[in-house]
Amino acid sequence: MSPHAGKRCVVAYAAGPRQLLLPVELPADATIGDAIEAARRQAAHEGIPWESAPAGIFGEIRSRGDVPADGDRIELYRPLREDPKEKRRARLRR
Repeated sequence: MSPHAGKRCVVAYAAGPRQLLLPVELPADATIGDAIEAARRQAAHEGIPWESAPAGIFGEIRSRGDVPADGDRIELYRPLREDPKEKRRARLRR
């Protein structure tokens, strides 16, 4: 891919103890939603909440309509099982 033809990004999802990293090649004007859809087409993984999971870039929540830059890591986030603050408070109470 020539430098002006598009961009390369990685779509990441932490599936329990392992992490799924899916490299995608996209047109220059592709959105985060486009990147997630491209990753979905190449992944044969069940149980990933492709449509409903919040998405972000390098730990910052972003809209699926945002346009990522070349080399960005697009992340799909899982809901937390427990609130980390509550978990720490419970440990301190014990």
